[in-house]
Amino acid sequence: MPADPHLPVAHLRPPRNWINDPNGLAFHHGHYHVCFQHNPYGPEHANMHWGHFRSPDLITWEELPLALTPTPGGEDADGCFSGNAISDGDRMVAFYSAFRTDRWAQPVTTAESRDNGVTWTPRGSLLIPELPAGATMYRDPYVWREAGRWRMLVGSAQAGGRAAALLYESGDLEQWKYRGLFLDRAPQPVAPGADTGLGWECPQYLHADGRGALLLGAWDPELGPRRTVVYPGREQAGRFLAGNPVPLDHGPDFYAPALLPAPDGRWLLWGWSWEARDPKWVRESGWAGLLTMPREVTLAEDGSVRQRPAAELLALRDERAVTATGETAGTAVLGTVGPSFDLTARLEPRSAGSAGTAGRLRLVTSADGTEYLDIRIDAAAGELVVDRDHASLDPRAHGGTYRVPCPEASAVSGAPVELRLVVDRSVAELYLPSGRALTLRFYPTGGAPWRIEAHAGGEGSLGYTVGAWNLRPYTMRYTADSNTQSALPDAGLVRP
Repeated sequence: MPADPHLPVAHLRPPRNWINDPNGLAFHHGHYHVCFQHNPYGPEHANMHWGHFRSPDLITWEELPLALTPTPGGEDADGCFSGNAISDGDRMVAFYSAFRTDRWAQPVTTAESRDNGVTWTPRGSLLIPELPAGATMYRDPYVWREAGRWRMLVGSAQAGGRAAALLYESGDLEQWKYRGLFLDRAPQPVAPGADTGLGWECPQYLHADGRGALLLGAWDPELGPRRTVVYPGREQAGRFLAGNPVPLDHGPDFYAPALLPAPDGRWLLWGWSWEARDPKWVRESGWAGLLTMPREVTLAEDGSVRQRPAAELLALRDERAVTATGETAGTAVLGTVGPSFDLTARLEPRSAGSAGTAGRLRLVTSADGTEYLDIRIDAAAGELVVDRDHASLDPRAHGGTYRVPCPEASAVSGAPVELRLVVDRSVAELYLPSGRALTLRFYPTGGAPWRIEAHAGGEGSLGYTVGAWNLRPYTMRYTADSNTQSALPDAGLVRP
């Protein structure tokens, strides 16, 4: 059976079936642990388990047996939904949403591992059986240790149409006291046609030096998950004093990020990138969803969250495929790459005009040039525009254009535009020096190699300095007895 040309090689996911939210992120006994929502039986959102990978270095990954499995007749009988995990001495403890179809809430329960994540023992009962008054949605615990105590946020919606993150505290991980609303808000705009939602899922709290950022999944009761938003601010007496919300990621295919505090003091983040193709195509392919590359996230002085690929990922760069410096008044072909690559670019529009496109970088994926992904400079708006309307010749793939603020792109700036683009077959992650990011999925039908082009805009010219490296795949060791892999003939083998 031929390899699927859209299955990523440097993004975490099993070779088949469904995944969504990253869960259970922790560093324990020398390993990074990354769990995720997983249906081991098909490419649909159903039968929620926790899949599990671990790594000593973010490059070499081992799949472990399923971490969490629904207990027939138990509190999580119909699904082990989202949450997180912590390292506590010799054990890991997972906190997660217990789903049953006979109740509207997803209350918190736990499981623990004492063998570095290989096996997990479920609690068998609810950790917090009584829900706060007024909650009309309740799910997705996030636990961390701060100032000698354990703290927990739970996502919710409140009566009256306000979303809220609820705060609990504990001295022993067993007895939890409800402290009240950490933050609650009616829907607020974050972008044209986008707001912060009627409910919040997957709360995550990034904090340092008295500053903080609350990461929240904007949820709608009819449409479901929509986008991830960030409230910058600071905590005071158990309440979060929030500024104006902004998107965490400016792309259409990013949701439910999860944080992992690394042993060297960094914060790492993974997100879920869902599919942007018709469900029938998903079923035919046999897989759905992937996790983004790990990102280092920091809090800037202005409270914004800055993102960049984790430093370890530089080790995935193979031979340098493109080295190009020059200027063009038309189109310049810079070189070719494989379907997984890491690219850096410095673009300098040289034009007296101030309106329209001031230049673009184009990834051409078909021999005749009709299939391509565009990144163009909008000088009037001061934005980069990522356009996937022509990124797949298959009509089942989604299109659309998406914008990320880039002050350097403004015609009055005069500064060069710098970017980093990581593409892995069907996913593109764009990073700017400002720390902004944009994630989207696309599905080229043409075969490798792909061609990198620079295009001038209007009557001006475009200066460029571009470097690109083909990506080595992660080294993946799959577990022979994993439900995810049991039907695969190469289960247990190393994928180079």
